[in-house]
Parts: sequence; C-alpha cells; structure tokens
Amino acid sequence: MLIAVLLGGFTTNFIWCAILNSRNRTGHQYFRSGTGAELPAERREHALENAIDAPSEEMAKPLPVSEAPMKKSPLLANYFFSAVAGTIWYFQFFFYTMGETQMGQYKFSSWTLHMASIMIFGSLWGIALKEWKGAGSRAGTLLAAALLLLVGSTVIVGYGNYIGLAH
Repeated sequence: MLIAVLLGGFTTNFIWCAILNSRNRTGHQYFRSGTGAELPAERREHALENAIDAPSEEMAKPLPVSEAPMKKSPLLANYFFSAVAGTIWYFQFFFYTMGETQMGQYKFSSWTLHMASIMIFGSLWGIALKEWKGAGSRAGTLLAAALLLLVGSTVIVGYGNYIGLAH
C-alpha cells in the first residue's frame, strides 16, 4: 500500500520537475556544478524560479549580469543531503505506520495527528533556520495563528481520544 502512495507522489513530482527543466532548459544542472551564472543574461532572469514560484524578497528582483555569482555549487554534497532528506522522509511513513497500529479503535485520527505534526515541526524548523526572516509582520502573524490552530486542533483530537477511552 505504501509503495502505491509513494509512487503516486514520485510520479507527479517527477513529471512536474521534467516540465520545469524543459521549460527553463535547466536539466543540465543536475550534472554540472555551476550556479547558473554561465547562462546568457536573458535566460538567467527566468531560469529555475520567478517571483511567482518563490515570492521571497531576493527572488523578486533578478540579479544584474555583473553581480551574478560565479562560485561552484557542491554537487556531491547536494546529492548526499538530498538522499539523507529522502531517507528521513521515508522513515516518517515507516514510523507513522508503527504508531498507527498502537492507536487501537482511534487509529482513524492518526493521519490527522501525523499531518498536523509535520506542519508544526516543519514550520518550527523554518523559524529556527530563519527561513521566515524578512517575510513581514503579516506573514509572521498568519504563521503564528496557523501554528496555534494546529496545536489546538491536535490537543482537541488527543483529548477526544482520551475521553473515548474513559467511556
């Protein structure tokens, strides 16, 4: 069952990445360690992402040709850490399935708790790693409200399961 779920996610992500690589003519970057500075100026502005795909402040303005970074990217390290991230991501399903078996008649709520935990801890890591730096006070307020809502809903689901066990 898990293979079918993971294959579906892989397929859609693979197709979308292939479309973007074709559209941006950037597929060669999987095998070269350049940063994109070697692209012609007219293609550099639109390669990889644009202000709509990644609406952060630094992506909203393309770099002028003279300021384009010329350093090499660590290709081997990038592949290594991608493999580590993929392995960790896989194990979350592995441990989720183990935990679900321990929830008895309330295992229907396990997916809700699992998804809420992913969003909560992913957001907290984003805050810790300063990914939200410069996002603005409105975005910070919305993030805080979303985290409170997720934590509150997780507490409600847990309490509901607790009450169900008591009766």
